[in-house]
Amino acid sequence: MKHRYDFILLFDARDANPNGDPDAGNLPRVDAETGQGLVTDVCLKRKVRNFIQTTRQDQRIYFTEGSVHNRQHKEAYDVLQLDSKNVRQEQRDNAKDWMCQNFYDIRTFGAVMSTEVNCGQVRGPVQLSFARSIDPIVSSEHCITRTSVTNERDADKGRTMGRKFTIPYGLYRCHGFVNPFLAVQTGFTTEDLELLFTALENLFQFDQSAARPPGSMAVRSLLVFKHDNQLGKAPSHSLFDMVKVVKKEAVDLVRSFADYDLTIDEAAIPSGVSLSRRI
Repeated sequence: MKHRYDFILLFDARDANPNGDPDAGNLPRVDAETGQGLVTDVCLKRKVRNFIQTTRQDQRIYFTEGSVHNRQHKEAYDVLQLDSKNVRQEQRDNAKDWMCQNFYDIRTFGAVMSTEVNCGQVRGPVQLSFARSIDPIVSSEHCITRTSVTNERDADKGRTMGRKFTIPYGLYRCHGFVNPFLAVQTGFTTEDLELLFTALENLFQFDQSAARPPGSMAVRSLLVFKHDNQLGKAPSHSLFDMVKVVKKEAVDLVRSFADYDLTIDEAAIPSGVSLSRRI
């Protein structure tokens, strides 16, 4: 990895719940002060993992549903013939390197593996911010019914009631960063980077559900700043500030990506930095 990368991801949600908060009855996450919608970095990384697990059988994922991490760590110890009860720091580092080599999401996002079977900690080269909507969102509550029941005691009711939440529309912006120095440490390669960008481009393609019906969520733009060296030619924030997403003046109520203007101050991009618009 000989280059530093900064990138901007824009995606929208229409009549969907982009990221429900389990502590708030699964309401869409929102900034209480500004009313802007939020999607956590953990949610976005989960979708990257799911896409790669679904489409690439040659790539193993560490954080999967139902995985037992100590069992995964023990696999590294068994391959390297290590004793978990008597392991030196050098051997633990070898186990950490094995985990990075064999699990895509560890060498990409990092992981804390200092548990009972200790494989150390990995700081991932790829980090994502929370995604924040450009404008405030409105959460809509919908009452739903079903003609079946869960318990015998409710059999006479005939139907039960429930609720689901959606937002009419929201355009979200997320920032990302690729640290080439950490990439060297974890073994994150340019091939891994290309797979990451492919996953981001198709983030919601195989993520459909009742809360996110087909076509309700879509990636609208992926802008990648590539520096010509590892250190970089400009701070991340200054590059992000060159990209503006603003609601069109003639629009009162946004309901589509076409209601926004996306502008890039390309003249301000410093020498040694190139911008590619993948979407």
